[in-house]
Amino acid sequence: MKTSTLGHPGWHCCRAYGDSCVSLWIWKEFFKTLICETTNDETLKLPVPESKWKRLQYGTENRCTQHWLKKYWGKRDAKLNLPTNSSLSVTLSQSDLRTLTTASCSTSFAEDSLTLNGEAADVSGARTQACFRALRARRAEMEAKDGSLPRLSTMALRIVSENNFPTAAGLASSAAGFAALVRAVADLYALPDSAERLSLIARQGSGSACRSLMGGYVAWRAGEADDGSDSVADVVAPASHWPEMRALILVVSAAKKGVSSTAGMQQTVATSGLFPLRISTVVPANMAAMERAIQERDFATFAEVTMAESNSFHACCLDTRPPIFYLNDVSRAAIRAVETINAAAGKTMAAYTFDAGPNCVVYYLERDESTVLGAFSAVLSGVAGWKEGGCCGGGVKLDEGIADVLRNGVCRVIMTAVGEGPAPSDQHLVAEDGQPGRS
Repeated sequence: MKTSTLGHPGWHCCRAYGDSCVSLWIWKEFFKTLICETTNDETLKLPVPESKWKRLQYGTENRCTQHWLKKYWGKRDAKLNLPTNSSLSVTLSQSDLRTLTTASCSTSFAEDSLTLNGEAADVSGARTQACFRALRARRAEMEAKDGSLPRLSTMALRIVSENNFPTAAGLASSAAGFAALVRAVADLYALPDSAERLSLIARQGSGSACRSLMGGYVAWRAGEADDGSDSVADVVAPASHWPEMRALILVVSAAKKGVSSTAGMQQTVATSGLFPLRISTVVPANMAAMERAIQERDFATFAEVTMAESNSFHACCLDTRPPIFYLNDVSRAAIRAVETINAAAGKTMAAYTFDAGPNCVVYYLERDESTVLGAFSAVLSGVAGWKEGGCCGGGVKLDEGIADVLRNGVCRVIMTAVGEGPAPSDQHLVAEDGQPGRS
């Protein structure tokens, strides 16, 4: 195997001729760069042949975020991140909400590292280390079976990640980040694993991350096995199944929430009297109804169950001791706005839902865009985020009290739709010298 130096004496790009060459991918939420140092003379086997050798190739992926419809709240095993109930989420379009992550490895790296939005982040935590161990173990299995493969599993990892949405503000940044990390490293290691199998690894980093590996409408099955082997994610329906679905996100606060999801759900499981009924009766019924509504493209049922599920989740948060207040006055004004729109329409045209934060996600169908967006844009026209045509007329006039609260509390809007998940990208966040930086 011949190598080519990448501007640094400790960095080499694997070089091959004919039908074998270095192949790297960048996925929409993951950026994978295969940079390794090798000293043997064996041919590197890669999955995507190219006839022309390139000095440096990158694999980059933007990974979209997700939004919970059926809420994941509560763990039956905190170490393995096994949930008390099944849940369902929507993967949102990567054009609007995405995490770009690059994974690289080299013998010249002293230790594993992670840079998030330009700042060094801790990788010593149990959840991050669990993901690294599982991914390295899978790569080591491949290397043990094929002696010609470079020993990437023994090299330190350098992960660089960027979000285009607030971190720890209730927009599933943790889920997107861990899903991006797992997919990026899996691609760096050329693992043949399916998204479902990788969801077992991503789940150990962030429970909801297992759903972020897939596009469309994704379920995370709670499973029953003690080792979590059946607690995996699967696609209920792709985004193309219901292309008319739209979402408007009202970003109420980009600040980190006062109580993290991990801490909050542990408090709820331990202290809420409502929680046992929720996981035994409420969630299973809502989950079944939601899956049917998606399959049948029944928006009225989809909307009613979405709102009921959000209310049930936050009722348990309030029933926790001490109570957890994720919603605020602006959140409640958004709920009133949706109720006003539906009452004026004489049908359920819009649905509100909240994750573990104050930001409101409003679902609606494309055909009702002028009515739903018109109501919000009439009072939020000065807020950033509206796309061309987004500030439209014809909406319901909101009560002035509701309008004032929204006007003073919403700092940004995000117009988006259901996304198909990972897609190739030519952006990358690691420079040729191995340091964080676009190249």
